[in-house]
Amino acid sequence: MSDTIEKVKCLIIGSGPAGYTAAIYASRANMFPVLYQGTQPGGQLTTTNEVENFPGYPDGVTGPEMMLELQAQAQRFGADVRDGWVTKVDFSGDVHKVWVNDTKEIHCDTVIISTGASAKYLGLESEQKYLKLGGGVSACAVCDGFFYRNQEVVIVGAGDSACEEAHYLSKLCTKVTMLVRRDEFRASKIMANRVKNTENIEILYNTETEEVLGDGQVVTGVKVKNNVSGDTHEIPATGFFVAIGHKPNTDIFKGFIDLDETGYIINVPGSSKTNVDGVFVSGDAADHVYRQAVTAAGTGCMAALDAERYLAAKEG
Repeated sequence: MSDTIEKVKCLIIGSGPAGYTAAIYASRANMFPVLYQGTQPGGQLTTTNEVENFPGYPDGVTGPEMMLELQAQAQRFGADVRDGWVTKVDFSGDVHKVWVNDTKEIHCDTVIISTGASAKYLGLESEQKYLKLGGGVSACAVCDGFFYRNQEVVIVGAGDSACEEAHYLSKLCTKVTMLVRRDEFRASKIMANRVKNTENIEILYNTETEEVLGDGQVVTGVKVKNNVSGDTHEIPATGFFVAIGHKPNTDIFKGFIDLDETGYIINVPGSSKTNVDGVFVSGDAADHVYRQAVTAAGTGCMAALDAERYLAAKEG
């Protein structure tokens, strides 16, 4: 069995801006990184039609195109980018053990976790249809709000993030309709009051989404239902934003890596270090605040530098 175990200096779990940036830095430091792309090669950005807020792209770029360019840049410096996903880890001993696709065993000197987080959606067929079409469904107001300037939009959610995103949209859009499933917000009072006091935000309590309406290409409205009275009506809108939370893709690290109550990896403040020596984290797996491509890329750089220093200290 031992001759089938691969030994790797630096293993990067997951792609996206964090993983690919870590691969670029690790390659240039002669760490010969191996990167497994995971179940969604390129990460969340591959579901984003236009990226206009990443530095260096004055005309914007599509999410998939940007990820292919980042991947090519990492490969240019020798990163070994592979299909497949990590299904199991064992960080209990001196050797960091990782299994790919339940079969291949890898022993790693360092590991960089870049597994990201997945936005939660309502799961409606119509919502998924327009999400895939890039026709008006989004889980990131900061990323996509700009495309809805002077238009009317709907946002679903009742927590702090939903309030923050609704307030952000209110500065761009003529009207924001906020759908709250219960008769009150889950958000903190200060955040709830902020949206309540914003003139162009209309809050509909006890309201759920029945269907995202569209013309087959783009969103034209939302059919909603009052879950107390049972009444339904349609709201004209060109954008439908979902702000019901994110789920970090960190389940396989439970029991080895310290996670917060929602599953985000807890890093040592100011660094990419985790509670396990030689295991580092970058991107949205540890970031529930900013969740932007540029911040993910920044932490990918940090993780590679931290991993390089760790190896230098160990070898020195």
